[in-house]
Amino acid sequence: MAEITGRALHYVFKIGNRSQNSHFFRNILGMKVLRHEEFKEGCEATCNGPYDNRWSKTMMGYGPECSHFVFELTYNYGIASYEMGNEFGGITLKSQESINRAIKYNYPINEAENDQKLLLSPDGYKFYIIPEYEPKDSDPVVDVNVHSSDIIASKNFWINLLKMKLISQDKKSILLKYKESQAGLRLTQISETINRAKAYGRIAFAVPKAQQQGISDIITEAKGTILTPLIELDTPGKETVRVIILADPDGFEICFVDEEGFSKLSAVEEDAEKNLDKYIKKDPFENASDKEKQTDMEAKAE
Repeated sequence: MAEITGRALHYVFKIGNRSQNSHFFRNILGMKVLRHEEFKEGCEATCNGPYDNRWSKTMMGYGPECSHFVFELTYNYGIASYEMGNEFGGITLKSQESINRAIKYNYPINEAENDQKLLLSPDGYKFYIIPEYEPKDSDPVVDVNVHSSDIIASKNFWINLLKMKLISQDKKSILLKYKESQAGLRLTQISETINRAKAYGRIAFAVPKAQQQGISDIITEAKGTILTPLIELDTPGKETVRVIILADPDGFEICFVDEEGFSKLSAVEEDAEKNLDKYIKKDPFENASDKEKQTDMEAKAE
């Protein structure tokens, strides 16, 4: 396969408290609720992690997924928190507005390198904020940073196998994109062994359905890791999509979904915000039974 015409879609976060995260993503970062979906059992492609339980998916972003890179907040009922490893490096946003909102709501702001500010989500995920105003309707998401134990192996996998374009590089990091206008994927080498723990994430790209089998063949030939072979996933009342889930040399998960189905599935819902708030009001969190339920589910997932 000479080329993969990929489109960067979203990054998946596992979250422990929907109310706190709703405040952070909406009121601090200034994102909109694009859609909210509830599921009665675990995802066949482990979209919600290794949990076979009721869960929800909330898409948050600065605009529709057809033109913006967004974030999937995965909430597993009964799981209050996740062990944080070192796989995830952070999200970089160009958003002075986020800093202004953090000041308004008295949300903690930390200093970071290169005059950036650091905001931590309620679960501890890092958001690096470049203090600049973005033009209206442009996407403030600059890149997703994921750690690598071997930048040479990562470069070979992402460029030679998955056909991403090298935008820039230094001794310890590379910035990759399928198109210049998209949010980038930054891979940064660290000296520690990659520990994905329980809070590990996943990045998703859309590709033409006709290219999915070719991606599968490339990874198979290279003796790479296919976590979930090509499979169709149903969302109640919405479009069925086909996905393949891969892992890079460090185990970082990658989803390739068919563009044809996903462009319909990802349409913005007019009642998404209202729908999310309805379920948040039902969340019973700070009580002993929830903690007991969390312990039981985590034990089953191990």
